[in-house]
Amino acid sequence: MHQHALALQGDALTMHRHALALQGDALTMHRHALALQSIAKFNLLGINEMLYLGKWI
Repeated sequence: MHQHALALQGDALTMHRHALALQGDALTMHRHALALQSIAKFNLLGINEMLYLGKWI
């Protein structure tokens, strides 16, 4: 019975490590999304400026 409890504890620790790795992946994807959002906003500002100045009309 003790060995079974130790095995379950090992499984729980493995799942915890996997959850932490997934959390790290999610944070990385969130940072990438924020960076892409910033680029999109910057590009939109440039497009709006060009339209305002009449360069694309």
